[in-house]
Amino acid sequence: MQKTRQIPHTFVIVFAIIIIAAIASWFVEGGEYARMAKVLPDGSTKNIIVPDSYRNVPGSPQTWQIFSALFEGFVAKADIIVFILIIGGAFWILNATRAIDVAILSFLRFSKNLEKSRIIRKMGVNNIIMTLIMIIFSLFGSIFGMSEETIAFIIIFVPLSIKMGYDSIVGVCLCFVAAGLGFAGATFNPFTIGIAQGLSDIPLFSGLEFRILCWFVITATGIIFILRYASRIRKDPERSLVFGEDQLWRNKAAGDLEIVKYETPVSAWIIFVLLMIVMLVYSLYYPVSVIKIGQSQLHMPAIPILTGLFAATGLVTLRKSVHFFILSIFLFTILYLIVGVMGYQWYVLEIATLFMVMGLSCGLAMGYGANRITELFIAGIKDILSAALIVGLAGGIIIVLQNGKVIDPMLHSIAGSMKDVGKYGSVSIMYGIQTLINLVMTSGSAKAALTMPIMAPFSDLIHVSRQATIMAYQFGDGFTNMITPTSAVLIGVLGVAKIPYEKWFKWVWPLILILTVLGLLLLIPTVTMKLNGF
Repeated sequence: MQKTRQIPHTFVIVFAIIIIAAIASWFVEGGEYARMAKVLPDGSTKNIIVPDSYRNVPGSPQTWQIFSALFEGFVAKADIIVFILIIGGAFWILNATRAIDVAILSFLRFSKNLEKSRIIRKMGVNNIIMTLIMIIFSLFGSIFGMSEETIAFIIIFVPLSIKMGYDSIVGVCLCFVAAGLGFAGATFNPFTIGIAQGLSDIPLFSGLEFRILCWFVITATGIIFILRYASRIRKDPERSLVFGEDQLWRNKAAGDLEIVKYETPVSAWIIFVLLMIVMLVYSLYYPVSVIKIGQSQLHMPAIPILTGLFAATGLVTLRKSVHFFILSIFLFTILYLIVGVMGYQWYVLEIATLFMVMGLSCGLAMGYGANRITELFIAGIKDILSAALIVGLAGGIIIVLQNGKVIDPMLHSIAGSMKDVGKYGSVSIMYGIQTLINLVMTSGSAKAALTMPIMAPFSDLIHVSRQATIMAYQFGDGFTNMITPTSAVLIGVLGVAKIPYEKWFKWVWPLILILTVLGLLLLIPTVTMKLNGF
C-alpha cells in the first residue's frame, strides 16, 4: 500500500531553515559594516550603518549553534513570547465567561436583521461587515504600525469567522492580514516611514498624497482577494485547506448559547466600582493626552473621556447581564490600547499588562474565585504554548544568521548590482533587496537602520528621489511579513489560530505574488512622474 505523503510540521520547517542558515555561514565570506549612533527627529537613537565602511572579517561558521538557537531565540524574542502567553491566559478567562459567545450570537442576529434590506442583501451583509473590519485594521497598520497587537484579536475573529460559515484563514485575514496591508501601505507609521525618512534626512511623513493612494490600492486589492476566497469557502467549506484543523474551532462553537444564564452578580458591580476608581485616578494624573498621528499632535482629554464612557456603558450593561458588562470591559481594553499606543508609545509590556488586567477583571466580575481564575489562566497558557515555542525557534534563525556574519555580506553584494541599470531598474533592485532582507529580518525599524544609510546616499548618485527609495523600502518591508517564517508575529498568529505554516504558505503565496507585482507597478510613478514630496 502506497504511503500518504506527510507534510512537515511547522517546527520541522523552521528548524530546517536554521540548518540552511548555518550551512550558508560556511560558504558566505564574512563581512560587516561599521555602525554609529544617530539621533532621529523624535529624539530616539538608532545604530545605523556607516556608508562605505564595509570590510571583510573572518567568518564564523555555525555548527552546534543550530541546537542552541531555540534557547537564544527565546531570549531574543522573550517579549513577544511572554506577550503571547499572557494573551492566551487572559483570553481563556474571558472565553470561560461565555461573553464572546454571547457577542457572536448577538452579532449574527444583527447580521440577519440587516439582510431584511434588499440593497444590503444584494451587496452581501457579510461582505460589508468584513470589509469594514479589514479597513479599520488596515488603518491601524498604516497609521501606528499595528502588528504584534493583532495576536490578541485572533482569538476573537477566528471563532467569529467559523460561526459565519468561513474558516480560520478568513479570521486571520480580518485582522492580521488587513493590518499587514496597511503596514505595507503605511501613511504615518512611525516605526517604518518615520524612521526611514528620519535616517534619510527628509521631512517626516512627506510625500503623503501618493502614500495615501498606495494605501488605498493595496488595501482594496487585498480585500477583494480575501472576499473572493471567503465566498468560495462559504459555498463549500470543505474546500478550505484547514477544514480538518478547524474542527477544533467548530467544536468550541457548537455549544448551545441559549442555555447561558443572563444575570448580574454582586461581584460584577464591585469590579465596576473598582475599575471606575482606578480610571478616575488616572484621569486626574493624565487629564490631557497627546495623540500623535504623523507629524500632527492632537491634545485631548482621552482618558477622562474613556472614563466617562465606561461609566455610562457599565451602568447600562450591568443592568442587562454580566456578559455584556464583560464585553464592555473588552471593548474599553481595545480603546485604551489605541490611546496607549498612539499617545504613550506603549509596546508589548504595557499591552500585555492591560490584557492581564482585563482577564482578571472578567473572571472576578463573573464571580470566579482565585483558584478558578488561576486554573483558567494556566489552561490558556497550555493551549497557546506551541505558538510561543515556535516564535522562539523562529527567532533562532536570525541568531544563526547574525552570528554567522551572513546578513551584512548579503546586503553588500546585492547593493553592488544597482549600478548602470537606470532609475526604475535601480528602484526595482532596491525593492528586491528590501524584500530579500525582510525574509531574514522582519523588524521594520532595524531594517531601516541597516539599509537606509546605504540606499539614501546611493539614490542621490543615480538621481533618484530619496522618497522613491523609501517607498521601495516600505513595500519590501511590508508584503513578505505575511509569509516569512522568521516573523515572530506571523508564527504567533498562526499558532493561536492553529493553522500549520505550510498550509498558510500554500494559501497566502498567490496574494503575496499579486502584492509584490503591485508594488513594482506603484514604484513606476516615483521615477516617471513629478509627485509632491518626491
